[in-house]
Parts: sequence; C-alpha cells; structure tokens
Amino acid sequence: MVLKIPIFDTPEVVELVNRENLRFYLADMLSSFTRVESNTIPVRVREGIWERVRFNDLDILSLRRFSQFVEEEYRLGFYKKIADICLFIMGIFPDYAERNYRYPFSGQVGPHVRGKLRISPEDYAEEGQRFYKLAAEHPSARELHLEETFWDLPRDFQKAKKPLNFIADPDLQSGRDEFFG
Repeated sequence: MVLKIPIFDTPEVVELVNRENLRFYLADMLSSFTRVESNTIPVRVREGIWERVRFNDLDILSLRRFSQFVEEEYRLGFYKKIADICLFIMGIFPDYAERNYRYPFSGQVGPHVRGKLRISPEDYAEEGQRFYKLAAEHPSARELHLEETFWDLPRDFQKAKKPLNFIADPDLQSGRDEFFG
C-alpha cells in the first residue's frame, strides 16, 4: 500500500475547509453530482431557423455552447456548473482526467479523436478558475451571497480539490482511522 498524505500545505487546506462558506459550498457542489442529466432544447438561431442544442451536466463543452444562447442574466448557473465540473473531476476523479489525456506509461498525449472531448488536467484547473471568476463577476453572485466564495475558489482551486481527493482516495479511506483517530 502506498500512503499519500499531503504534508506541505495541510494547514492551508485545513484553513480552507474551516471557512464555513467554502465548506458548505463544497458539500452542496458534491451533492449536485448525485444525478447527471442530459437535455435537448430547441434554440432559435435566427428567424425561422431552429437548432436543437444538447447539453449534459458533466460535459463542459456542451454547457459552454448552450450558455452562449442564454441571456446574460441566466448565465450564472452555467458558469457555476462548468467550474464545479472542473473542480469535481480534479477532486474526485483526477486519474480520469490524466488517463483520458495521456497514455499511462509513456506520458505522451493521446491522439485527438473526433467527437471525443479530451481536456488535460491543467486545462480543467484553468477552466475551473476562469469560470469561477466569471461567476464571481456576475451580478447575481452578489445577490445570492456567493461572490466571496466564487472569488475564493479560483485563488484556492488547487487547495479546494485536496479535500475532495481525500474523500475519493480509497487508500486513505481504508486507513483513515489509523492515522487520524
């Protein structure tokens, strides 16, 4: 068994999860992924021309595309969801992002497959930070008292994924009581 315990930034990660707004946000974000839905909605492109836009709760590209058709006042939910997907994948399924992008033994980037989304782990982090910033700048964020949280998450994205990594790590979960009482 390989033991992985983050030791260098533990105080900063503990401080982050001790912030009530972030702790509640992370819990709410995790619960939002208990059910993933796909939807298809007709969108008017121009007079007499409609396009069916399909989006999925875990597909960053389809959510980004659909958000372009939504009026600005309704985009906060899309910005939040896109950023949350990035944090969720990097926190709960970081191995998926790596395996989906690089070959496991060589580390070489895999070839592009038409119709298949391949995002590097670094891109997930950048997109997550970018969309949390967009969410923070959205006028509704202040009204919903989420502005501070949305500004904290891009700044602390790497730290915010660590408690999620801990939750998802089966090696740490099985021996957690042994190390943390």
